[in-house]
Amino acid sequence: MNFQPTEMQQQIAQMIRDFGKTHIQPHVMEWDEAQAFPLPLFRQLGELGLMGVLVPEQYKGSGLGYPEYVTVVSEIARFCGAIGLSVAAHNSLCTGHILQFGNEEQKQQYLPKLATAEWIGAWGLTEPNTGSDAMNMKCVARQEGDEWVINGTKCWITHGKSCDVAVVVARTGEVRDSHGMTAFVVEKGTPGFSGGKKENKLGMRASETAEMIFDNCRLPAANMLGQVGEGFIQSMKVLDGGRISIAALSLGIAKGAYDAALKYAQERHQFDQPIASFQGVSFKLADMATQIAAAELLTMQAADLKQRGQVATKQAAMAKYYASEVAVRTANDAVQIFGGYGYTKDFPVEKYYRDAKLCTIGEGTSEIQKIVIAREAMRS
Repeated sequence: MNFQPTEMQQQIAQMIRDFGKTHIQPHVMEWDEAQAFPLPLFRQLGELGLMGVLVPEQYKGSGLGYPEYVTVVSEIARFCGAIGLSVAAHNSLCTGHILQFGNEEQKQQYLPKLATAEWIGAWGLTEPNTGSDAMNMKCVARQEGDEWVINGTKCWITHGKSCDVAVVVARTGEVRDSHGMTAFVVEKGTPGFSGGKKENKLGMRASETAEMIFDNCRLPAANMLGQVGEGFIQSMKVLDGGRISIAALSLGIAKGAYDAALKYAQERHQFDQPIASFQGVSFKLADMATQIAAAELLTMQAADLKQRGQVATKQAAMAKYYASEVAVRTANDAVQIFGGYGYTKDFPVEKYYRDAKLCTIGEGTSEIQKIVIAREAMRS
């Protein structure tokens, strides 16, 4: 397998680097401090084709593949993990769910607006008491004639308040029945649908995380994705792609932290020599470089399988698990190399340090990934 970047990937990476230096890097700490979700930036990313990477051109998307998608998310995350997270969630969760399981009418209605970032998307699976235990969800949808009525709350939702459209999974059958949940598309402004509490987070602060509240929210039957009872099965397939997204996000954060640490170690002098010449520092840099390379190979392997239409459940879980842990270790070591300066907001590594931790939690914790990997290994 050849995972060397293609000419297309190189062009995408350069485009993002040029864009990021002007439109992301100067504002990173401003957005972080204010917990501001910079909507105008995402409109610009939409104009560049980065909000509908996997969406076919017939729906105004870029029509690219998973390897290119990994490049997009990781390169943006090198500048800011929060912006990378929002791009990933928009592309792989809301947009990805409709792309995979929507009918032609639904695709025509929603994908062009999502792919261009005219609309921002959200995806609602998690609830206050059902993090990893999704089959115990309490948000319920009941059928009344030609309508569905949703009641309940979703939490930890990226773009939960600012979204224009959300894909929501609600229980339509018995608790813990894998065929007892159904997915629906809910547009902003639908009576009974509102955003709730916005979370005050450690990191990823420019990526909005909030509740979604459903109070007798009525939807036409046409808003159902697929068939009744398919919601959980659909979600697990969507999360395979989502895990590749988080692996790419982790990879970008790790690369950003490593780049900063390497540059600082070469410029910072102690005892009349750069600190990079000291074994204690150089070994940290060696470990970072090696682990990032391994994480990138795992991520590209999962992306390659997904692109070829093969089952990538184990590989996506491996990539997400390993890359997210590498992001945390790399950011931690980067702070250590910076010393006291790394603990201040005057240098970028403290933000990489804060942002990285979410990658081991969101879209399935590291522990859940181990369960998935072990289960898939026993099947083979």
